[in-house]
Amino acid sequence: MKSRDQIRTFIAAAAVFCFTLANAAGLNDHEQRMVDWIDANYESAIDLLEETVNIGSGTMNPQGVRDVGKVMARELDELGLETEWIEMPADMGRAGHLFARKLNNKGPNILLIGHLDTVFEADDGFQSYTRKGDVAHGPGVEDMKSGNVVIVYALKALKEIGVLKDMSIVVAYTGDEENAGSPLSVSRRDLIEAGKWADISLGFESGVSYDGQDWATIARRSSSNWYLEVSGKQAHSSKIFNQEVGHGAIFEAARILHEFDNKVRGEEYLTFNAGTIQGGTDVNYEFEQTRGTTFGKTNIVPRKVVVHGDIRTISNEQLERTRKAMREIVADHLPGTDATIKFEDRYPSMAPTDGNKRLQAVLSGVNEDLGRGPMPTLDPLKRGAADVSFVAPYSDSLAGMGAVGDGGHTPDESLDLTTMPSAIQRAAILIYRLANEEKP
Repeated sequence: MKSRDQIRTFIAAAAVFCFTLANAAGLNDHEQRMVDWIDANYESAIDLLEETVNIGSGTMNPQGVRDVGKVMARELDELGLETEWIEMPADMGRAGHLFARKLNNKGPNILLIGHLDTVFEADDGFQSYTRKGDVAHGPGVEDMKSGNVVIVYALKALKEIGVLKDMSIVVAYTGDEENAGSPLSVSRRDLIEAGKWADISLGFESGVSYDGQDWATIARRSSSNWYLEVSGKQAHSSKIFNQEVGHGAIFEAARILHEFDNKVRGEEYLTFNAGTIQGGTDVNYEFEQTRGTTFGKTNIVPRKVVVHGDIRTISNEQLERTRKAMREIVADHLPGTDATIKFEDRYPSMAPTDGNKRLQAVLSGVNEDLGRGPMPTLDPLKRGAADVSFVAPYSDSLAGMGAVGDGGHTPDESLDLTTMPSAIQRAAILIYRLANEEKP
């Protein structure tokens, strides 16, 4: 006779089984075949991940970026897509982009977005893939070589059931997402054109899951730069604040930054950061490299300050409102000082549109049918900017379609390998369901 604890254990196990079966009931035969194929082949996906992570591909390492591109082109060629390497102008210092296409007139046009580069340049000490159990470490393992692999293996699963040949798919792997080349009109031209072609765009940077809950990304904030230059009258420090000399550049910079914090901060989804500041008698600052040199003395009223920062917003309207407020503060000078502020557009915002919310509903349904529960909306404050934002104005979009990791942009970057199969399954089924919708 079984003990009471054994009976309870049996009942709990039966409940879990029934729950899983009920949730899996939403998968049709094609979808279940893809799930089974992915479960049987995900270790080969891990092998591809290891191969690409072991190729150093910092943004400013063009050869490394090209070498990763060759590996991904090999995989996409085998799937029957037509691959193209798009070179950037030599003076841009960027490798270029890999695009792959399978174009048909059936179903919606679907754009899948990844990137080949990482933040780890050739002289960085963090260069190789390691694995311990179900956790992998390495440069770009989370951001975003795992997402690149998810794209490939989702397409492999679709090919396995014989439906890929009838889809309209473009895969865009940019080579400079971590530090986009200037001008953006050139470095993002091909991606934007693909976004205009697409009805649906899916970004495959890392997914978000915590406390057993998967989250859907329907919005990402913009990322743009600002550059403040302040001038004052150089003089002996004993004369500061008098009518002839005034307050000096550093006090004026401090006033401006304080008023930014006091008067501009506070809107939902708005953040702005002063990333570097240099001030003194002489300042030399390299804008592109975000570094410089400063000379000054405590008994000299400083004549120059340079501050370099960023702004992140949820919409273009919020960005312009913020810039206007910052300009007004800068224009109200302390005696004996002057200041100018310049803004540089970088990554636009991805607003939470109705179309994105519709895609979220489809994605959430897929996740439930996989037995993982619904996917609520992720707070945009929890994500940075990404390439998907360049296409979001033209097509319904989702981001964060990749596997789940941690420590991105640091030597502790890692990936939970157990999340790779579910990310591939979720992507394959989502693409399958979207491709079978009527074209808008």
